[in-house]
Amino acid sequence: MEKSIAWLEKLLALQGLTASVSGHQKAETPVEGSDSRAVIDDSFWLTIDTASLSPEQVQGLIGDRGQVLDAIQYLANTTLNMAQAEDDQRAYTIEINGYREQRQAELKCMVEAAAEQVLADGKEHELKGLSAAERRYVHGLFGEYEQIKTFSRGREPERHLVVTLIGDNEDTDADADADQ
Repeated sequence: MEKSIAWLEKLLALQGLTASVSGHQKAETPVEGSDSRAVIDDSFWLTIDTASLSPEQVQGLIGDRGQVLDAIQYLANTTLNMAQAEDDQRAYTIEINGYREQRQAELKCMVEAAAEQVLADGKEHELKGLSAAERRYVHGLFGEYEQIKTFSRGREPERHLVVTLIGDNEDTDADADADQ
């Protein structure tokens, strides 16, 4: 954890930003009765303290629809896991100003609405505008629904997540692996 905090603080300093970073391990446990596909988030959360940053700097670190924050998170996961044995690798989530927590709450609402729609009408539903990390997270959230499967369709930047009933569109399963 200390190494990851120091890495992120140095990255911020290289951008001309002075901000402290704190870290904790988030541990969500699966809901009782949910199957093995349910999401368990045991990632290390690195939170950038915004006290010394202007609102413009905070927004610059988040970027349009979280794209800058996603890029920083990708760099953290790649760099901090480089040359680590597979058992020693960790997932890192970069948080600033509550953005990730708020986005995860929004994604959970989207999942519930999409699941209700697919279960009610049996028709395929598409979730667009998700980053690759968000698609992976959403695939996991749908694990709580035994009658539903998800897969990704298309190529970046137009790739999107598809929600359907199990048994529908069996020929598209290969696409799901690209995000997981």
